[in-house]
Amino acid sequence: MAQGGGEAGTIPLLTPHKLGPHLDLSHRIVLAPLTRQRSPGNLPQPHAAVYYAQRATAGGLLITEATGVSATAQGHRPTPGVWTAEQVEAWKPIVDAVHQKGAVFFCQLWHVGRVVGALRPDGTTAAPPPPVSSTGRRIATPRMNDGVEEEFAAPRRLSLEEIPGIVGDFRRAARNAIDAGFDGVEIHGAHGYLVEQFLKDSANDRNDDYGGTLENRCRFALEVVAAVAKEIGGHRVGVRLSPFADYMDCHDSNPHALALHMSTKLNDHGIIYLHMVEPRMARTDGRRVVPKRLRPYREAFEGTFIAAGGYDREEGNKVIGEGYADLVAFGRLFLSNPDLPKRFELAAELNGYDRATFYTPDPVIGYTDYPFLA
Repeated sequence: MAQGGGEAGTIPLLTPHKLGPHLDLSHRIVLAPLTRQRSPGNLPQPHAAVYYAQRATAGGLLITEATGVSATAQGHRPTPGVWTAEQVEAWKPIVDAVHQKGAVFFCQLWHVGRVVGALRPDGTTAAPPPPVSSTGRRIATPRMNDGVEEEFAAPRRLSLEEIPGIVGDFRRAARNAIDAGFDGVEIHGAHGYLVEQFLKDSANDRNDDYGGTLENRCRFALEVVAAVAKEIGGHRVGVRLSPFADYMDCHDSNPHALALHMSTKLNDHGIIYLHMVEPRMARTDGRRVVPKRLRPYREAFEGTFIAAGGYDREEGNKVIGEGYADLVAFGRLFLSNPDLPKRFELAAELNGYDRATFYTPDPVIGYTDYPFLA
């Protein structure tokens, strides 16, 4: 287990950290993966180079928005992919812009599984081929799509013969990401998407080698990790999990057992980090307080441990100083404060974020127009 902390008088979040054998971080503030839906045709756009470079600092770690591993992995239409040569070429100048600032850049690999709306891009309900999942059950709760309530499509349960092909999609996407210049990849195993649809017993109703027992439900995730680690090296692979979340009708009857099993088994593949999302933050005296339920998994995992989930400067410094986590990922605060490490250093006032512009297509508004410190 790697240790966090800092010397007396230092700001824990601004102390250095060794990320695996080859990557030196100058601070412990991570840009969390934030899906922004600004990539029409699943092609990353030039304005993404501005967005990520704004948030890049020498020795800082950035993780991309969720990035599809295949044409059938998509569920939010204008999101980027990394399965074609054209997409790889489009990512290269974005990666270069981040590296020119001296930052470390990981690409989050994503398959949505059953998280696909029933509406087609033209607004009709004529169903395309159904999405694939661990199950044949659809997500019960509708979602809002451009202000319209939309039912989710009914998925098709993956057959045993199809699963190796999905694993192969992750492996090829990881190779493509490295070819695009990324320093590594993060496998998205959180928030109700395909990997988590296998992991959690509310969504996985299989009775074959990929369902039922805890070991069987974790089999698909660990096969993806093994294939990606073999392809590009475990020192270039991270995994994100959200064991306590219930997004997209995905929850588990024993999240502690699931998290502990995965945290332990991931060590077999020598991956560089485990990125885990906290349970929902508690409130004490009107402010957020970390529930600190991730310690057993931080202790079980042998690499770098990243905690995420509503942190602010005070709580982030606290968990680094206590050795509860090695790094802390910030989402909305880093979105609205492109110079977040500097603001934390100076204890400066933070910009507020505008939720209404999270998913708009504009390449500037709510994307690259948040102000820096003077």
